[in-house]
Amino acid sequence: MSKTAELKRCHWAEGSDALMCAYHDIEWGVPLHDDRALFEFLILEGAQAGLSWRTVLTKRENYRKAFHQFEIVRVAAMTDGELEQRLLDPGIIRNRLKVSSTRGNAMAALQVIEEFGSLEAYLWSFVNGKPLLNRWRDSSDVPASTELSDRMSKALKKRGFRFVGSTICYSLMQATGMINDHLTGCFRHRQV
Repeated sequence: MSKTAELKRCHWAEGSDALMCAYHDIEWGVPLHDDRALFEFLILEGAQAGLSWRTVLTKRENYRKAFHQFEIVRVAAMTDGELEQRLLDPGIIRNRLKVSSTRGNAMAALQVIEEFGSLEAYLWSFVNGKPLLNRWRDSSDVPASTELSDRMSKALKKRGFRFVGSTICYSLMQATGMINDHLTGCFRHRQV
């Protein structure tokens, strides 16, 4: 048995799925302070709506190619024609509303950057710039949304962002390390 297989992980990353294990072990819950990376997660979490995270994760590289490595300025400048082309790309989730929201969210992100200096400053302001540490023992304890994610969702929607419901915002905060929701028995809980 490999050393990686022996590690205790959060329930959703247990098992033999190498992609999910690697995502859990390396990325999930690590505080992100890079606008491009935060924008990527904002888009990918929205793309997940109604689907599994594994589905999105397998398409991640295709999303990066389709949406200019998530460079916010370039995505905001995409034409209707470019978005229509993306709907023909089997490497991404070809939902018209989700694809068009990518450009709209880039435009909203640019406005946030102009007002706050960075997307990072704005998103992290919801947790006062510091990760919140939860101490969940069981996966059934982890909420799908909270009052905080409700607030973030309402604020983002007011600024023109789409596919940013409360559950998506909570997932965004978990993924980008604004909230540490690794279970207390998970080897990553103390590390992040």
